[in-house]
Amino acid sequence: MKGPEATKIQTLFSDISKNYDTANDAITFGMARSWRKKLVKWSEAKSDHKILDIATGTGDLAFDFLSHTNKKADVVGIDFCQPMLDIAIDKAKIKNSEIQFISGDATDLKFPNETFDIVSISYGIRNVENFEKAIQEMYRVLKPGGRFMILETGSKDSGILSPLINIYARYIMPIVGGLISGQKSAYKYLCESSSLFPSGKNLVDKILKVAPFKTAENKKILGGASFLYKFVK
Repeated sequence: MKGPEATKIQTLFSDISKNYDTANDAITFGMARSWRKKLVKWSEAKSDHKILDIATGTGDLAFDFLSHTNKKADVVGIDFCQPMLDIAIDKAKIKNSEIQFISGDATDLKFPNETFDIVSISYGIRNVENFEKAIQEMYRVLKPGGRFMILETGSKDSGILSPLINIYARYIMPIVGGLISGQKSAYKYLCESSSLFPSGKNLVDKILKVAPFKTAENKKILGGASFLYKFVK
């Protein structure tokens, strides 16, 4: 499954990095915060776990993992967009957090096989250029029995609320994101990519064709506005 060009995504997120958190809160009415916490809880993260958050952006999911484990888990966040990563690093300094935020590419993870108990990616998998390679890499670095967790937007056929969700995503989100960030075209792209990306069982099937996870589950959020996924190696 061919994704967007990596350089295009790097530029896009660099352009919106300064106001990304504010725009994300506005667009989701703050609900993305609770959705991330749902992912963390469902992952069954523990204090002795090693956790990798891919496409960590400004680091919020990584911080949620650390908080959930009473600041004892070994958490690493990687992203290939340095301006986003710089914000995460600044947050870590303010929080006096020991999370490692490092530059990294989802399609070429610089970690040994079976390193992590949990690998996560939030609103990032649809923006990976080589989907199959990224899934293979995430599977490779997971320990046997480890969990691969995804939080991602829904698609146009995701549920009964799809018409309302699609109207909001197509017409309202680009305006709100554009007003806050000054980059309406960036949010227009993000909304369009969301509508085209598979969700629910369709995404599960595509992932299982690439990596032999033992189990796979998915849950709708807000009638299919987003989905949570849990794969066990």
